[in-house]
Amino acid sequence: MVLFLGEDDVKQILTMSDAIKVLEETFRQQGLGNIINQPRQRVRTDVSMLHYLAGALPHLGVMGYKAYTSSKAGIKFRVFLHDIETGELLSIMDGDYMGMMRTGAVSGVATKYMAREDMSRVGIYGAGWQARGQLLAAAAVRHVKKISVYSRNAAGREAFAREMEKQLRITVTPVASAEEAARDADCVITSTSSFEPVFKGEWLAKGTHINAIGGNFLFKRELDERAVKASDVIVVESLEQTKIEAGEFLPLIEKGTLRWSRIAELGDVVAGKAKGRTKDDDITLFKSLGIAAEDIAVAAHVYKVAKGAGMGTKLGMPSN
Repeated sequence: MVLFLGEDDVKQILTMSDAIKVLEETFRQQGLGNIINQPRQRVRTDVSMLHYLAGALPHLGVMGYKAYTSSKAGIKFRVFLHDIETGELLSIMDGDYMGMMRTGAVSGVATKYMAREDMSRVGIYGAGWQARGQLLAAAAVRHVKKISVYSRNAAGREAFAREMEKQLRITVTPVASAEEAARDADCVITSTSSFEPVFKGEWLAKGTHINAIGGNFLFKRELDERAVKASDVIVVESLEQTKIEAGEFLPLIEKGTLRWSRIAELGDVVAGKAKGRTKDDDITLFKSLGIAAEDIAVAAHVYKVAKGAGMGTKLGMPSN
């Protein structure tokens, strides 16, 4: 029987520490060449869009895909998990909360390998759903003492600051300007849907780590060109997908001021084949787009826990 897991089931099971642990091993396997990952595909209509990511994780014995739709009615996420040996459909699960947590966890893995060990001050741009996971992950891998948050909506950033301060028990300060959020930050996080850069390279201090997670279309840019050019180390999840979706990089590639050979994959960093940082003064940039392997790995963990605990709903349909 196929096990259906709704949002409430996933929320009961998935913790940030578990998500980081699962994804760290998944990226190590990627670096060893053991992961199959297909870049996101999109089906566009006049009124909506279907987004589709697929892959296989032999080390977990599963393959699958995430499919989600976007329209004026919002975004709806589902993850489909299959047994890699038999092809059996194991589970269908809601993917909104899972997606927020796995996106944060990926940044957590990157931060663990790329940020300075003494990182303690975070400046975050954006106060939405995804920003929550980013702060949970940063606090999970570093001893964060202070967070500054900027978003264009003053009431939104104030409410977000109070919520996250209570959840993390860390001082979270809403600030009135984009530049102020970067002041004294050891780690800068951009978690927006902006079409124009929200962060400028002129605000960067030596040793800063950047997690840029908001844009996965070529026409979206959270960082200006100066910020990218100032980065000593640039890391992504998948070079193949980056060439399709990373709007911050393409103009520099076309101008010849950035080469794809300068950009490493996170799997190579975790596997020890590439450096996430060579010295404390390095400015390091992780550009996250979200890849199928992440969703499948986290879904496999959720399914294993749910099955062992007797959670979820068994669907009245054959599993083969």
